Amino acid sequence: MASKLLRAVVLGPPGSGKGTVCERIARSFGLQHLSSGQFLRESLGGGGEAGALAQQYLERGLLVPDHVITRVMMAELEKRREQHWLLDGFPRTLGQARALDGICQLDLVISLNIPFETLKDRLSARWVHPGSGRVYNMDFNPPHSQGVDDLTGEPLVQRDEDRPEAVAARLRKYKDAAKPVIELYKSRGILHSFSGTETNKIWPYVYSLLSSRIPPILSEEEH
Repeated sequence: MASKLLRAVVLGPPGSGKGTVCERIARSFGLQHLSSGQFLRESLGGGGEAGALAQQYLERGLLVPDHVITRVMMAELEKRREQHWLLDGFPRTLGQARALDGICQLDLVISLNIPFETLKDRLSARWVHPGSGRVYNMDFNPPHSQGVDDLTGEPLVQRDEDRPEAVAARLRKYKDAAKPVIELYKSRGILHSFSGTETNKIWPYVYSLLSSRIPPILSEEEH
């Protein structure tokens, strides 16, 4: 493990394969994969102030606002000041990026650029297990049994935001919010963009970039 702590972020629109890339980086380089979605789910049952606040929005069928997600993430990152980590799903807005600046200096930001049509197809085929957040894609990562989660046997759902009619608006919203974040990290010289339609073809380039910063613990093929 390198002596200097590595702090990295993976940015990408919904359906970009961000979670898969993060999992591979975490396994290959020994970084903690910190998912904003996972921390938000955990905070709901944790009894903390931020979790209770998030619960109020969800119970009313509303999106959890940026400032609440920021509070959840800041609390988690404060616990990990002496660890290598990789952020997934945060920051999504300029306000969140500024909050992150307040507690650490990022070393690396990876941006995944995937064509709109590819994202639309992936999202429309996406179903999730609500309890765990596990994601299935009916085209290339289907469940073992149609319509149910592999581990629990509980039913999968298609979120309203993944329905074809909602996907285009969702992607536009992401792009508008992410643009200033991407510009910020580009201006600092820490942004590295990767384009393509298949995660397996993007991965070797991501692996090569990380290998120049931190010694891998698995070879590229072992991910």
